[in-house]
Amino acid sequence: MAQRPDDIDDSSAPLIEHLAELRTRLIWSVLAFVMAAILCYFVWQPVFNFLTHPICGALAKRGQECGLIMLKVQEGFFLAMQIAMFGGFILAFPVIAYQLWRFIAPGLYRSEKQAFLPFLIASPVMFALGAGFAYFVILPWAFDFFLGFQSGPLALPDDPAQPVTSDPEMAGIVFQGSISEYLSLTTKFILAFGLSFQLPVALTLMGKAGLVSAAGLASMRRYAIVLILVLAAMVTPPDIVSQIVLFSVIYALYEVAIQLVRRIEAKREAQLRAEGLWVDVDDE
Repeated sequence: MAQRPDDIDDSSAPLIEHLAELRTRLIWSVLAFVMAAILCYFVWQPVFNFLTHPICGALAKRGQECGLIMLKVQEGFFLAMQIAMFGGFILAFPVIAYQLWRFIAPGLYRSEKQAFLPFLIASPVMFALGAGFAYFVILPWAFDFFLGFQSGPLALPDDPAQPVTSDPEMAGIVFQGSISEYLSLTTKFILAFGLSFQLPVALTLMGKAGLVSAAGLASMRRYAIVLILVLAAMVTPPDIVSQIVLFSVIYALYEVAIQLVRRIEAKREAQLRAEGLWVDVDDE
C-alpha cells in the first residue's frame, strides 16, 4: 500500500545511515554538555552562593552566621566539579532534547509529531517548576525545621564572640555543615522534585498514545501509593517530614495526570463520535 507523501517522512535509509545520524546527534549533545560544564566551572562560586540562599536565610532568622566548612583539602575542587556537571546538564538539556527530537522526528507520522512535540516542550517546563518549588518553598521550610533541633549557645566553642553561659558544662548543638554534604542534599531535593513533576507529562503522553487509561490509573491508586512511598523514601533524606512532603506532591500530580488522561479520552471519544466511528460497548 502506497504511503501519502505528507503522512510520514522518508525513513528508508539503511541501518548504517541511522547509526551515523545517531552518532552525529550524540556528538552534538556531548559537545553542548562539555561546553556548558566548562562555563559552569568558571562560575561555580556564584552558583554555589545562589544554592546557599535557603540555608543562609534559615540561619539568619536565628541570628547565626552563614558558613560551611571544607572537611577535606580537595573538597572545594570536587564541589566545583559537581556544580559544573550538574549545571552543565541543565544548561545543555535544551540542546540534548533538540538533538533527540531531530533523531526520532523523521520516523514519526505528522499526527504523532503534533502529539509528541507539546510534551517535549512541557517536560523542561515542568522540571523547572518542580526545581523552583523545591528551591523557593521546600528547602527554606526544610532547613528551618532541621535547624530547630539546635540547642544551647548557637555559636562554635572557639568563637571569641561567644557569651559566657551560666552553665559552662552545657554542650551546645550547633550547625556546622560540610559544603559537599550541603550541595548533595540540595541537589537531591531539586532533582527529586524536578523529576517528580514529570509524572503528569509522562502519564499524559502514555494516555495520548493509548498505553494507559484514566480508569486503569484510578484502579491502580493503592499500588501507586505504595510505589510513591518507596520512591519518596529512596530519593529524600532519611527523615519522615521530607518523605511526607514529597509523597504528597507526587500523589497530587498522579491525580492531576488521571484528570488529564480523562480529558484526552473524552476528546478522542467526541472526535470518533463526530466521525461516526465510535461504538458503545453496551450496544454490542
